[in-house]
Amino acid sequence: MPELRKDPILGRWIIISKERSRRPTDFIVEEYKSTGGFCPLCPGNEKTTPNEVLVFGREPGLPPNAAGWQLRVVPNKFPALIIEGNLEKSGEGLYDRMNGIGAHEVVIESPGHDDRFSFLPHQQMMNIFRAFRNRILDLAQDKRFLYVMVFKNYGRAAGASLEHPHSQLVALPILPRMVTSELEGALSYYKYKDRCIFCDIIHQEIQQDVRLVCQNNYFVTLTPFAPRTPFEMWILPKEHGSSYTEQSEESMNQLVSIFSETMRRLDACIPGVPYNFVLHTQPLRSNPLEHYHWHFEIMPKLTMIAGFEWGSGFYINPIPPEEAARFLKEASI
Repeated sequence: MPELRKDPILGRWIIISKERSRRPTDFIVEEYKSTGGFCPLCPGNEKTTPNEVLVFGREPGLPPNAAGWQLRVVPNKFPALIIEGNLEKSGEGLYDRMNGIGAHEVVIESPGHDDRFSFLPHQQMMNIFRAFRNRILDLAQDKRFLYVMVFKNYGRAAGASLEHPHSQLVALPILPRMVTSELEGALSYYKYKDRCIFCDIIHQEIQQDVRLVCQNNYFVTLTPFAPRTPFEMWILPKEHGSSYTEQSEESMNQLVSIFSETMRRLDACIPGVPYNFVLHTQPLRSNPLEHYHWHFEIMPKLTMIAGFEWGSGFYINPIPPEEAARFLKEASI
């Protein structure tokens, strides 16, 4: 029988359509092949991108915006928001508007065009997660920005327009509705129970071990109780913390280890699966929050959002998270 499940943080309802239940091999995934041709993110083409704002691993003696790097961060050539100008907030009756001020940056994760994030060496992945921290801290200095959204799109179905391995950051002058809803839901729980809901979720999932995918000394990967998509996963630190940028170097090292394992498990279950991942962290310049817990959410793109989903706000997931966790845990990596 199908089952309705309620997300304990957002209050969002999900339909687990068990009668449509599938195995990982039942999902048809379009192979993400290189199409060849010119790539602006490849070494040697640095002049085709805006000037880099961060670089790791460039060989000594080489000038900025030259080849010989391991990671570059550059402004997006076609940004969703632009950094120059003032917000100039205004109203038109009940409607509000402001200028599209923000920052939109591309993290070029590797010089290798065909490298896969899931299989990057440990040090290369450390560079990526350090770059996220570095850019969040730098963008936080701009008082116009309230939040930095870090995300990755992999595969055409997930919105990737370039094949070269990359992720993105967007600094926003407003708090995204998803973030405020999560903060409000977590605060409501904290006021009622005087505990962080994410900490309680981690404790229960480790204890029950039915949706736990993997863990190490610092982090857990789990399939959430009410997942929006098949094989949705969250990576959360075991120790409470509301800010991604405040973690220690050892925590970052452990994060890279579990992220790599998590993505390799997903790829072993569904090779080449398109996905998005997003970092959820506290707003910029916020004090530490006792009710909120930073984390990553990984959402494979295996189902379509159609009329019912748009009209109702419900998601239909054909595989229970307990089964997804079992497949992921048993995957040979």
